[in-house]
Amino acid sequence: MGVVAAFSLAALALLLVSCGIQDAKTREIANWKNAAIACLAPLWWWANGLALWPDIAIQIGIAIAVFLVFFAAFCLGQMGGGDVKMLGALALWLPLQPLIWMLILMSLLGGALTIVLLVEQKIRRREAVPEIPYGVAIAIAALLVFREPILNQFQ
Repeated sequence: MGVVAAFSLAALALLLVSCGIQDAKTREIANWKNAAIACLAPLWWWANGLALWPDIAIQIGIAIAVFLVFFAAFCLGQMGGGDVKMLGALALWLPLQPLIWMLILMSLLGGALTIVLLVEQKIRRREAVPEIPYGVAIAIAALLVFREPILNQFQ
């Protein structure tokens, strides 16, 4: 891995950790963090030798599709706006197969997080519906996909 690829991957990791922590604390993800994730993707493409056509065009198309699918979830009140933007930005980084793995892991981790928060709500006898910090699940899933050696062929 070259210096530019390592730098961009390290910056992405720091941004993901920061997004997860912020979402856990405030239930929001700053727009600048999602923008930084998206803006670092071209550096990653260049460092990995992606061609403008069709490689980068495919990445952008996949990212738009991911954003639109999760935007629909946002419109239905099922997901926060920061989470949707984060997923769209991450889709710029990942080819289709690793992206699918990330979405599966995100769903599993998000489900587990939801169960934990529902149990905690029941124990504390709260009646309000808990806000799920899905950015935590997204960040963990993305970090696992970028470094997981068994299932991930993206290395």
